Amino acid sequence: EVQLQASGGGLVQAGGSLRLSCTASGFDYDDYAIAWFRQAPGKEREGVSCISSSDRSTYYADSVKGRFTMNTVYLTMNSLKPEDTAVYYCAAGFQYGSSCYLDKREYGYWGQGTQVTVSS
Repeated sequence: EVQLQASGGGLVQAGGSLRLSCTASGFDYDDYAIAWFRQAPGKEREGVSCISSSDRSTYYADSVKGRFTMNTVYLTMNSLKPEDTAVYYCAAGFQYGSSCYLDKREYGYWGQGTQVTVSS
């Protein structure tokens, strides 16, 4: 059974940092891409970053590029802005190869989210 759990959220001031963790089990990382999504109140869930299954290539949304980095376990968020406030979810999808996609339809497994709040 595939299970994922996001943790590490909290309240931080603008300009600060947080590191989120994605605890996952039940699948082979060599066959699955891992991604982070976020959803702010009243907004659609949007892709933040992903890491491919084969060579661990990473991709980032323009809004977080240069500030966020991820590996298969952690999402490190620096220079946080109030607009980064959202519930963050980690997800896993069967995507074999050197690319990954920030499209929620590509991910069949989701963990419970963790709240990130950035105060101004």
